[in-house]
Amino acid sequence: MFKKIRSDIQAVFENDPAARGWFEVVFTYSGLHAIWAHRIAHFLYKRRFFSFARFISQISRFMTGIEIHPGATIGNRLFIDHGMGVVIGETCEIGDDVVIYQGVTLGGTGKEKGKRHPTIGNNVVISSGAKVLGSFSVGDQCNIGANSVVLKEVPANSTVVGIPGRIVKQDGRRVDRLNQQLPDPVIDSLRSMQQEIERLREEVRTMQDTREMESSRDTINKGSMR
Repeated sequence: MFKKIRSDIQAVFENDPAARGWFEVVFTYSGLHAIWAHRIAHFLYKRRFFSFARFISQISRFMTGIEIHPGATIGNRLFIDHGMGVVIGETCEIGDDVVIYQGVTLGGTGKEKGKRHPTIGNNVVISSGAKVLGSFSVGDQCNIGANSVVLKEVPANSTVVGIPGRIVKQDGRRVDRLNQQLPDPVIDSLRSMQQEIERLREEVRTMQDTREMESSRDTINKGSMR
C-alpha cells in the first residue's frame, strides 16, 4: 500500500512542473485524493460491499469534483491534473502511467449490461474535455486531443482529434484522412453539397444551351419568312 502511495506521489512530480513539494502534493492535489479514495472504494467493491464503496466514492466526488465508480480498475501512477468534472465509469479499465486532464469522461453509450466502458492502455494522455465512450480499447502510447469524442477503437501510438474522433497521426506519421474508418460528418456533408452544386450548375448550363438554340432557330425562321 505504501509503495503505491509513493508511486502515486511520484507520478505527480513527473507530470506536473507546478508541483513544489511533497506536503503541497499530498494535501492539496484533488486528483491524488480521488485516486486514493478510489483504491479504498475499489477494495470494498471487490468484496461486495457495494453500498459502502459507493458511499466513499460519492464523498470523494463531493470533495474533489472527480467521480470514479468503485468498480473501475485503475493501474499504477495514474495522474489526474486539475480533475474537476472527470467521470470514470464502472467497467472502465485504465493502464499504467496514464494522464487525464479536467472534464474528461470515460463512459458508456447505452444501458447494456457487462463491459460498456473503454479500456485505456499504458502511457496514454487524455486531454481536457475529451469523451471516450463505449466498450473498446485505446492502445498504448496514444494521445487524445482536447474536446475529442472517441467512439471507436484506437490503435497503439496514435493521436486522435475531432468530433467524432479521427486518427491524425500513427507511429509518428501523419495519416491521410481519406484512409480513416472514422467518418467526419461535417466533411461528408460539405462534399455532398459540393456535388449537388455541380449537378445544379450542369443543369443550368444545359437549360441555357437549349434556350440559346431555340432562340437561334426562331431568329432563322423569322428571317426566312421575310
